Amino acid sequence: MKLDLSKVVSGCRLGVLTNLGKNGDKTLEVPGCLLYTRCGSAPHLTHETLETIEKIPAVTQLTLSTLAEYHEVLEEYKEGAGKFIGMPDSVLYCSLQDPAAPCPPGFITNKTVSVWGSGGRMEMTASKFMALQAVVRPDWFQSMADGETVQEDTSKKRVRKSVDRTLAFLDECLQMQQKSQDLQGVEVLGVVEGGDILEERTRSAKETAKRPVGGFVLDGFQGDAMTRELRLKLISSVTAELPDDKPRLIQGIGRPDEVLDCVEAGVDLFESFFPYQVTERGCALSFRFRYQLDPETQVLERNGAQVNEEPRAEKDCDVSDKEEKEPMTPFEMDLKSKRYREDFGPLVQGCSCYCCRNHTRAYVHHLLLTNELLSGVLLMIHNFQHYFGFFHSLRQALQEGHLEKLKALVNDV
Repeated sequence: MKLDLSKVVSGCRLGVLTNLGKNGDKTLEVPGCLLYTRCGSAPHLTHETLETIEKIPAVTQLTLSTLAEYHEVLEEYKEGAGKFIGMPDSVLYCSLQDPAAPCPPGFITNKTVSVWGSGGRMEMTASKFMALQAVVRPDWFQSMADGETVQEDTSKKRVRKSVDRTLAFLDECLQMQQKSQDLQGVEVLGVVEGGDILEERTRSAKETAKRPVGGFVLDGFQGDAMTRELRLKLISSVTAELPDDKPRLIQGIGRPDEVLDCVEAGVDLFESFFPYQVTERGCALSFRFRYQLDPETQVLERNGAQVNEEPRAEKDCDVSDKEEKEPMTPFEMDLKSKRYREDFGPLVQGCSCYCCRNHTRAYVHHLLLTNELLSGVLLMIHNFQHYFGFFHSLRQALQEGHLEKLKALVNDV
């Protein structure tokens, strides 16, 4: 894996990751995102349906928490998770946790981390973790880490311990990788921890950068425990300590406004779990990012959005499930709302996805109210394509010097 940067503007890094995959023939443009999956499948979609989506990322994210319970199956299969899930040619990245399913804190020790699958909690030592990676056979994987410092009241002593544990886990993983025939050529991504303490963040970044890792995972910035200003200060301080020729991936950040903030702070890669969360809420991404449209089309698109989108402050979601995953964001529309019952326009004017070309807001509204499985399929198609299109537009804006114009569009919600 090699990162070639073509442009760096005000901290934003534009470039291409090359030599990816088993044959080294795949590439991934940065800033960009990974394809989010659950147990190796894009949520709600078959492989054939997924292929109808434009601009799909070249790297697929697997989550260890959804694969761990299939350890024995994959070990017996002997050909790796890529072929097992029907994606033998994909570039695979294996993360420790599922970004859309946060785990309860309090289950990490000096020797083990815990993940939660459908069968409950699974405790992993470094040897068990690496044995699982050997049967999954990803192209990259995240090292074990102690990321339980997201809470606001975490003490400085606990944060320091998380950095020490994470570095110790990384050293163990690297030593075992060198001895494993199945993991030769696989890139290990070191995890940068440190909570909200600048000193520990920079220490973690400096020490991780000394190890022979293929890239870096910035952890602990998800949630609302930090203010926006503090988060950006810490991310900028971390990226300043990392080498320029290795990618930086941030966990748990998916909102488009936060993505733009992180790109300006020097982050390269993101997870695409946000479209899945939006789909699970029965919503469709509707924020604007096509800054290169001609003025007349922009006016039409804006007027269409103003006429058809519901006010962001309204909370009229007809949801009976009390375990609502995440609150709505300003970047989506709630298609369960009765205001869409007779709205026969596409989900987003000008969107070229299968859903917007063939169906209406009223139809998706009907599917949601009747609990039809097709609603998740159509929303997932639209939300993935909208999100991937946003990253494509972001790269174009950086190339053409229009980042401020893009930011104004995205934040105009």
